[in-house]
Amino acid sequence: MHETHEKLDRIGRAILSSARNEIYLNMRFLDIALSGLDYAMNLNTPTVGTDGFSVQFNPRHLIELYQQDLVLLNRVYLHMLLHCLLRHPLHRDGREEERWDLACDIAVESILDSIENRCVRLLPSNLREDTYADLKSAMPVLTAEAIYRYLGQQKPDYDQQFALIREFCRDDHRFWPRDEQKEQNGPDSQSSDGEGNGDSDDRRQELEQKWQHLGEKTQTNLETFFADHGNQAGDILQSLTIENRERYDYRSFLRRFVTTREEMRVDTDSFDYAYYALGLELYGDIPLIEPLEYRESRKIRDFVIVIDTSDSCSDGVIQRFLEETRSVLSAEGLFFEDANLHIIQADAGVQTDTVVHSAQELELFCQHFEVRGFGGTDFRPAFYYVNQLIERGELTDLKGLLYFTDGFGTYPEGQPDYDVAFVFFKEDYAAPPTPPWAIRVILGLEELEIE
Repeated sequence: MHETHEKLDRIGRAILSSARNEIYLNMRFLDIALSGLDYAMNLNTPTVGTDGFSVQFNPRHLIELYQQDLVLLNRVYLHMLLHCLLRHPLHRDGREEERWDLACDIAVESILDSIENRCVRLLPSNLREDTYADLKSAMPVLTAEAIYRYLGQQKPDYDQQFALIREFCRDDHRFWPRDEQKEQNGPDSQSSDGEGNGDSDDRRQELEQKWQHLGEKTQTNLETFFADHGNQAGDILQSLTIENRERYDYRSFLRRFVTTREEMRVDTDSFDYAYYALGLELYGDIPLIEPLEYRESRKIRDFVIVIDTSDSCSDGVIQRFLEETRSVLSAEGLFFEDANLHIIQADAGVQTDTVVHSAQELELFCQHFEVRGFGGTDFRPAFYYVNQLIERGELTDLKGLLYFTDGFGTYPEGQPDYDVAFVFFKEDYAAPPTPPWAIRVILGLEELEIE
């Protein structure tokens, strides 16, 4: 029995090594990533899967694939590798598990079907082509996050979902890290080593750092040495670029526009209660130290938000951006009592300018907001208008201007005297060109939490 076990283990490892070598010879840009997975036989899975550290395989399944078609074997291997490079196993927490697993499988299979290389090339089925066509009509790039939202909106029935799972599912996701806060029951709650799937923070961090590093290296390979391979890489570069993008904490980003100044309020941090109590004890009603009536605060005084209301911006996205901004400013208490926040709507010209002075006024504005514009996109009129406000003394302490847009426009020729950030809403996360003096932030549906 022990000899049989060892023999199956050797056969399984040999088959996986064969697939890895085949992929390496045909897609050299994956050389570093292909070294990221070890092999471990695991008879608890009927097929094959990965935990991000190793390929957990059932040798019988690998033997069947090997005998059936080497292309199928190569695709399964690359399927798992793409899951890791795109960090799909680490993004499942907080999401509906079955829907997320299916979205990830569709995303990586769409990448595989875009690769025109004989080692992984198969003729897509009618179901695949129809599925890709439906998805591409709803989103610019087939990312797992976008597909997950789409499936949640479409709500396929049981038969439709089962058909999609049969078509796109190629590996076992039971080895992926689980949400530790979820109740774990049944056989799927056990990991490959017999312990619970609730991975420690250290292990998850190690996994994240490992595949972020390998993903960035693979992206660099594709952008430099293998840039001329074209269809040999399919959509891998685009997907890696999106996954490896810089993610923004919008809350932290807004803090850079606050102003430091003294505000009339009790400064309890600088008050020593020991001296205060000693004074009361020695002199009766006369404390030694009174609390200061002011303290230094970092909040927003003068601030401008310009919203691009050209044809290309949708009402829903603008509303979500405003709500997210209101939530951050209000929750952080970033308004001075005499705050002066201008919210300007502009397309090819300035349409409206609404001034709010408090979190309450901002909340009312968001509740009754109506988009005005729908013309072309020109950034210059808004800057000209803001400069007029400064000249008239309506903005005396302007820290910065935030311009929310989703596309290209004409920029001012010179650098303004205040900080400027262009916040681009781009579902494909493509970076539009901006002047060197502008701060550029790219947000997508995920950052704005749009379902």
